[in-house]
Amino acid sequence: MKYDIATPYTAAHVILRQDGKIAFLLRQNTNWGDGYYGLLSGKVDHDESYLTTAVREAKEEAGIDIKPSDLKHVLTAHRKSDMLWVDVVFETTKWQGEPHNAEPHKHAELVWLDPDALPDNVVPPIRLYLDEIAAAHRYAEYGW
Repeated sequence: MKYDIATPYTAAHVILRQDGKIAFLLRQNTNWGDGYYGLLSGKVDHDESYLTTAVREAKEEAGIDIKPSDLKHVLTAHRKSDMLWVDVVFETTKWQGEPHNAEPHKHAELVWLDPDALPDNVVPPIRLYLDEIAAAHRYAEYGW
């Protein structure tokens, strides 16, 4: 039996929240979203869980260590762009180390932004995700 099903790409995102602000990375040299602020995030590798991806990406992009038990799932989103994506968003206020731009070849800076006063150049789905999370929604769709 053959199934005709979608095979989406998958990504994990991490919201680091401190003093009412959220850590954002200004993307550069990535071929997607350059010049826009995004969350710590990345594609889920084969045989890797969403939690494992979130922990790995936080280390790679911001140089911090997060325990999986300190990550709280806050949103799952089905995103349609030129490809289909499933985005899983986690949030934490606990980590070890000082967040910084640990991948200067991929990001221009790491900044702390007020979620109620975001600049225009925030990755559009992330802006929607933050609105959905603020409204206590746990599922969102983007681009449909």
